[in-house]
Amino acid sequence: MVNLGLFSGAKRAKSVNVRFRLPYYTQWGQSLVVCGSEPLLGSWNVKKGLLLSPIHQGDQLIWYGSIAVSNGFGCEYNYYVVDDNRDVLRWEKGNRRKLFLPQGLQGGEVVELRDLWQTGADAIPFKLAFKDVVFGRSSTLSIERPLGKFIHNNLNEDDSVLVDFKICCPNIEEDTTVYVIGSSSKLGQWKVQNGIKLSYAGDSIWHGDCILQYTDFPLKYKYCKYGKDGVISSEFGQNRDLLLDASNIPPRHIVLSDGMLRDVPWRGSGVAIPMFSVRSEDDLGVGEFLDLKLLVDWAVESGLHLVQLLPVNDTSVHGMWWDSYPYSSLSVFALHPLYLRVQALSDNIPEDIKLEIQKKKVELDGKDVDYEATMAAKLSLARKIFSREKDSILNSSSFQKYLSENEEWLKPYAAFCFLRDFFETSDHSQWGRFSQFSKDKLEKLISKDSLHYEVICFHYYIQYHLHQQLSEAANYGRKKGVILKGDLPIGVDRNSVDTWVYPTLFRMDTSTGAPPDYFDKNGQNWGFPTYNWEEMSKDNYAWWRARLTQMSNYFTAYRIDHILGFFRIWELPEHAMTGLVGKFRPSIPLSQEELEREGIWDFDRLSRPYIRAELLQDKFGAAWGYIASHFLNEYEKSFYEFKKECDTEKKIASKLKSLVEESQLQNPDQIRRSLFELVQNIVLIRDPENPKSFYPRFNIEDTSSFNDLDGHSKDVLKRLYYDYYFQRQEDLWRKNALKTLPVLLDSSDMLACGEDLGLIPSCVHPVMEELGLIGLRIQRMPNEPNLEFGIPSQYSYMTVCAPSCHDCSTLRAWWEEDEERRGRFMKNVIGSDILSPTQCIPEIAHFILKQHFEAPSMWAIFPLQDLLALKDEYTTRPAKEETINDPTNPKHYWRYRSHVTLESLMKDKELQETIKVLSVESGRSVPDEPKPASTSVNKEKISVATKSNGIPQEETLAVI
Repeated sequence: MVNLGLFSGAKRAKSVNVRFRLPYYTQWGQSLVVCGSEPLLGSWNVKKGLLLSPIHQGDQLIWYGSIAVSNGFGCEYNYYVVDDNRDVLRWEKGNRRKLFLPQGLQGGEVVELRDLWQTGADAIPFKLAFKDVVFGRSSTLSIERPLGKFIHNNLNEDDSVLVDFKICCPNIEEDTTVYVIGSSSKLGQWKVQNGIKLSYAGDSIWHGDCILQYTDFPLKYKYCKYGKDGVISSEFGQNRDLLLDASNIPPRHIVLSDGMLRDVPWRGSGVAIPMFSVRSEDDLGVGEFLDLKLLVDWAVESGLHLVQLLPVNDTSVHGMWWDSYPYSSLSVFALHPLYLRVQALSDNIPEDIKLEIQKKKVELDGKDVDYEATMAAKLSLARKIFSREKDSILNSSSFQKYLSENEEWLKPYAAFCFLRDFFETSDHSQWGRFSQFSKDKLEKLISKDSLHYEVICFHYYIQYHLHQQLSEAANYGRKKGVILKGDLPIGVDRNSVDTWVYPTLFRMDTSTGAPPDYFDKNGQNWGFPTYNWEEMSKDNYAWWRARLTQMSNYFTAYRIDHILGFFRIWELPEHAMTGLVGKFRPSIPLSQEELEREGIWDFDRLSRPYIRAELLQDKFGAAWGYIASHFLNEYEKSFYEFKKECDTEKKIASKLKSLVEESQLQNPDQIRRSLFELVQNIVLIRDPENPKSFYPRFNIEDTSSFNDLDGHSKDVLKRLYYDYYFQRQEDLWRKNALKTLPVLLDSSDMLACGEDLGLIPSCVHPVMEELGLIGLRIQRMPNEPNLEFGIPSQYSYMTVCAPSCHDCSTLRAWWEEDEERRGRFMKNVIGSDILSPTQCIPEIAHFILKQHFEAPSMWAIFPLQDLLALKDEYTTRPAKEETINDPTNPKHYWRYRSHVTLESLMKDKELQETIKVLSVESGRSVPDEPKPASTSVNKEKISVATKSNGIPQEETLAVI
């Protein structure tokens, strides 16, 4: 880095003028500021940065600003969009810019920095997934000439300009160079051999300079790559333009930052499979971290660049199969003991334990995962090995290093596991004096002098080996060019280490879920407490930053589960069991004053369950009197209300359970659903913290409470309902996401993808685009309201496309579910009027997968089950058995296990070739495959097709 300090004591006449220039369209009331590392640019305080001024030039809005500096000045800087109070509204993404001045500048000369706004998408090639995995393996480039070093320094003529061309080119093959060519003779007049060969400056930046005369302007130019074997690849799009601004004093030096080389957009493909669903010949009842190495090998042979997993954190809350739910974390930092390979714990396992491992492997090699038996077997075996080698492991330098680097979360986790087992519950409110976490209590619990210190160490030991095994698999994937993609759950279990250690970060009297959507017409209640974002912001979201840092130890990409929750979360009262009667947090409620102005007055009528005798008779038939006597009071003739002891969903469930035990009540599930429908039969939800604020109940028009209102009230409430859910919250939710999501994204260099399915506010996709977040597109769940099936060929580049996901049925099961729907798909998507086959035969699967491979999406990621549908021999298992999750069932058993071992898949060269051909023929990158040549030098002239806004153009390049 050059001297970043300002000169002192130099005469004003000796100073150099640095002029910033950036084309950028703003909205009314917005301005641009350049802020940087030196005091002249605010020392990274945006309020003290340089405020730029706008000038219209043609159809562009150009922002300018100047500072006077000394020769040798240098700094880092970035651009920010601010409001009238200089509060930041938006900022550039990617790396900080670096300013280097040419040597030998004369006093009064102008150096103009011509920059382009760096978008979130511009930063993607520098994420670990690309930099270290996809691109990093093929690049051994050495820095040829660092930024700030110029070939030409002296300008002898008054009408000359030194132009430094700078372009970012992250995806470049070995033995490839970058040229800039153009209309001037100095740029070869479009002849590559006479153009400017750029030098590599590091960080994927190429640059080169030349001296141009005023007569060379306006200049047209573009960049191209010249590869080994004479392959030339010119960037796409219209020629670039360089003009001298007539409104300013012509600069003597122009530093031209041209952003990204407009190359063919990189596209890749991958496979998705939960860790527990993997099957190998070495595993013990469930997929294990070390199985990922074999899965990576299969991905490489199949032309896939990515392996995607579900969350792999410890979920051991209940000590039973309920813990199979991978999104309900006991700890957001600890890994799940389920994925431990016990055979790899030691090189000196005695024969009797080896025989026991082999016996358990046979016992647990079932069709599905037996969660409880597998956990019990692994922990039992691990304890036996631990008892033999604990001293050598715990005293090793490797373990001590791991403990030191992870003690902040590992020690509370180990203490929590001990207390959970001691009290036989994870509900820390039942732990007596240990209910409230404190560091003093923790230190006593984990003290080497405590009687249970060996138990504490056992949990250290398990996590240490899990870390070792997952790290080994992750590093193997990196070396093979395969990205390992993790999953960031939106919530944590309310009885978790995190809620015990950081109780103020959570709203423990609430529950997280999702409103009614494609997955469940009654909404979802996940049971997690919602986040206290206000409290989290006090330390700049340290808990979130630590989570992402921990994930990046293993993953180079990740999926943000329910990204809508960072805009707003569907919040339910803790006593709710379903997901229907909730509200968004944050949100602007309907005020009592607002409702009264519209002629709405009877708030008790609208906010309590509306139960008439006719409704009870309709729901319960002859048993309605019995139900009413146990659950309801008649407060007015033919009008009922719930008794205090059963006026919530949880109370109803508890009361009904006792009645069933006492009287053997018939059809209790149907009765419970009907009682829930009664307690949900409201129009407005009163805010428990502010009785004069209300929230419209989701789908109010489905309630008899709404339908029995007069016409005026219905019209008002329908309008306010639409306003609450689809209009008034947009700005609030946008600002909320821009407070939280950038912190997550800046916490690591992992590639971030957002799961943006469900009821999507209009602010979501613009914010994701601004932040460079990759969205998700599932064909059967199109974003477009007028489509039944998504059109993969119309997906945007910044997306992951897939035919299915873990939260819905597989491709085969979906095909078999609905005869009329598959007929419409056959006609409207496949384009055939023949009778659709009853099963998703390989030809149908191939067609659908090919659609997704060919989509413009950056990533096409396929569940393993959908890839196996390409061959008849893998479709013998009933399709419904391959479903991973049923979102309508909050107690679903997550136990799907592939019926094919990885070893068998490695032997199936036919399937591998089929998948690889789909990837290659669709233009997607495959590991270790050379890129197709776009042009060749065996002709004297080459015609290169370029496109701008979809309009083909032709231009001729002369080549060496």
